[in-house]
Amino acid sequence: MTRSPRRIVVTGPESTGKTTLAAALAQSLSVPWVPEAARVHAEAQLALGRALDATDVETIARLHIANEDAARGRAGAAQAIVLDTDLISTVVYARHYYGECPAWIEAAARERLGDRYLLCLPDLPWTADGVRDRPESRGEMLAAFRATLAEFGARVEVVGGTGVARLERARAIVAAAGL
Repeated sequence: MTRSPRRIVVTGPESTGKTTLAAALAQSLSVPWVPEAARVHAEAQLALGRALDATDVETIARLHIANEDAARGRAGAAQAIVLDTDLISTVVYARHYYGECPAWIEAAARERLGDRYLLCLPDLPWTADGVRDRPESRGEMLAAFRATLAEFGARVEVVGGTGVARLERARAIVAAAGL
């Protein structure tokens, strides 16, 4: 897989400002961004009155791959794209909720590893939205993200704070990395 454009992945536990940060970062860099596939799928299932189960993991992974590939195709001359999570998030949540993740997803996550991960701290207030379900587990999930990102050899920087300070931290990380 070609490494251009570079991939900046915003990741972390639920309700940590990932979507807000990913969209703002992409806009400030004038690059495409990829919405979170798990959220898109979960919201669609919620609208149908259906809860997610282990059978959804592969659907979410395929949706992410399709969305990322489409964004890469639209990126044109852009040097980077910003992803609101990636397959590593799918691995973390599959392991957390169902005890394991399909091997092909773990292999694809390794193959499609982002160029830089911005790991969002759970230092923002929890916001219920119908999809998020475990406000008391954000610390546990942060540890799972840290461990999985390390397992996969990801280049990780931690992002905390609120509002403009959070965005400026992310911009500084991206600039320092030459992305």
